[in-house]
Amino acid sequence: MTQPLQQVLDDVLAGHRLTEEEAVRLLSTRGRDVWKIAAAADELRERKVGDVVTYVRNQNINVTNICVNACGFCGFSRKPGDTDCFCHDETVVREKARAARERGVTEICTVSGLHPDFDVESYANIYSWIKEEAPDVHIHASNPMEVAYAARRSGITTREVLEMMREAGLSTLCGTAAEILVDDVRRVICPDKIDTATWIRIIKEAHGMGIRSTATIMHGSFESEADRARHLEILREIQDETGGFTEFVPLSFVHPNTPLYRAGIARPGATGREDLLLFAVSRLFLDNFDHIQASWVKIGTKMAGLALLAGADDLGGTLFEESISREAGAKDTDYLDPVEMRRIAEDLGRTLRRRTTTYTLLAD
Repeated sequence: MTQPLQQVLDDVLAGHRLTEEEAVRLLSTRGRDVWKIAAAADELRERKVGDVVTYVRNQNINVTNICVNACGFCGFSRKPGDTDCFCHDETVVREKARAARERGVTEICTVSGLHPDFDVESYANIYSWIKEEAPDVHIHASNPMEVAYAARRSGITTREVLEMMREAGLSTLCGTAAEILVDDVRRVICPDKIDTATWIRIIKEAHGMGIRSTATIMHGSFESEADRARHLEILREIQDETGGFTEFVPLSFVHPNTPLYRAGIARPGATGREDLLLFAVSRLFLDNFDHIQASWVKIGTKMAGLALLAGADDLGGTLFEESISREAGAKDTDYLDPVEMRRIAEDLGRTLRRRTTTYTLLAD
């Protein structure tokens, strides 16, 4: 017999670890029961991290939009010869790093296209240029796909790539390129990307070397609630083993300019109900994560405020420069002033605090 919803939620708050099947049920909820799930997640968030809402003062550097892949969910990538393709040289990367330093940024994030000429030296050079111009800035960069690509292009192991990246200045790895960690879905939305097993292997390899990472999901394109639950289970299993994830970041699919949507394969993104439930169920399911980020770039500032009432405790970063979501069709993605973040937090009766990439609180 299926337990009443409130009993499931009470059990979770009492320490029960949700199963995948229970997660599917919660993710499929409709009607006012959605608010019950959000309230339980908000209570758990309060127990875990209190009433502080955090953010990081960061800047993106998208070095190139030229990419050998053609992921169906991406509106950012270009091919060599496209009129709007770009690849920043050393001078531009250094200029952007200096600008970040002058803005008081504590984190620089670089994720770009898989340029056909890039190898491990290319990535190492980029990180060393940034580190030379902004020596105190935390470099949060690359992802398992870029690590695998650099290894293949350079004829070395992924572990050797990670070692070279770290030596050049990499501090933490982006947990992107995960999308949905279900190969049947990956074959539709990103057939050229590494498979689930490879993503898991490289993330575990990084964590084993002391290189921590974020964890992400891209939801709202082609996957089912069961696929989302499977993804969450994989992340929870990795965190049980390594403890290397700093946070979980749901990334709602931005659809307008993507080939997947234009071909009629993907849905027009997640609904507000689906977004809210993913934050809430993630908080309830990922009992070994402290932090869940509401990415205002993907869902807008109003929805981010609601996510903070449904289990999230972090607003992400200031960004200063954002191209990937914008090219997919998102609006107002370039910069979010901490003044506006404070308004969002205080409207909920919470306190905004600046943090480092790894969640040490800082003075504003």
